[in-house]
Amino acid sequence: MSLDPRLMDVLACPEDKGPLTYDEAQQVLVNPRLGIAYRIEDDIPVLLRDEAITWPPAGA
Repeated sequence: MSLDPRLMDVLACPEDKGPLTYDEAQQVLVNPRLGIAYRIEDDIPVLLRDEAITWPPAGA
């Protein structure tokens, strides 16, 4: 699955309001500034801070 570039233009991290990058292999939106990522579930980004995961994952 790939995200529409227009969607990427409007998505922002809810924590710092900055841009996100898309990691297609892991199906997550990454905020490298904060070291967090948001999963994509059923083609819908889950942009909830409580649902964010540490990025990169431990052991990666």
